[in-house]
Amino acid sequence: MTTGQNIFGLVIAVGLCLAVGFISGRSVPGEWYQELAKPTWTPPNWIFAPVWTILYIAMGIAAWLVWRQSGFATAAIPLSVFLLQLLLNGLWSWFFFGMRNPGLAFADIIILWLAILATMILFWMRQAAAGILILPYLVWVSYASALNFAIWRMNQN
Repeated sequence: MTTGQNIFGLVIAVGLCLAVGFISGRSVPGEWYQELAKPTWTPPNWIFAPVWTILYIAMGIAAWLVWRQSGFATAAIPLSVFLLQLLLNGLWSWFFFGMRNPGLAFADIIILWLAILATMILFWMRQAAAGILILPYLVWVSYASALNFAIWRMNQN
C-alpha cells in the first residue's frame, strides 16, 4: 500500500466518523431537552462537542489501523461491526433529540454499547492499538447510557 493510499484511507475513516457526528449533531438539544428533569451529574452542554470530536477521531484512526493492516476483505467482520456501531451511534441522537424519545434512545444505546464492546474486542484481536483507541468511547457511552436511563426514568409521566 502506498503512502497516498494510507493517507486517503485515514482521511476516509476519520471523515466518515466525523460525518456521522456532524449529521447526528443536527438533532440538537433544544427547549425540550432544557425542560427535562436531569440528574445532578449531567455534564454541561458545551462538553459534548469536544468530547465527541475526540472520540470520533479516535474511532476513525482505530478503524483505519485495522483496515491498513488487513484490508477490508480480510477484516470484513470487525469493520462491519464497526460500521454497525457507527450507525447505532448516529441513530441515538435522532431517537433522543429528534424523536424526543429517551426510552427508544436507551434501547438503542444498550445495543450500541454491545456493538462497541464487540468492535473493541475484534479490533484488539487484529491490533491492540486499535482496541485501545475504542476504549475511551466505550467508557463515555457507558456514562451516557446511565445518563440516558436516568433522564428517561426521571421524565416518565
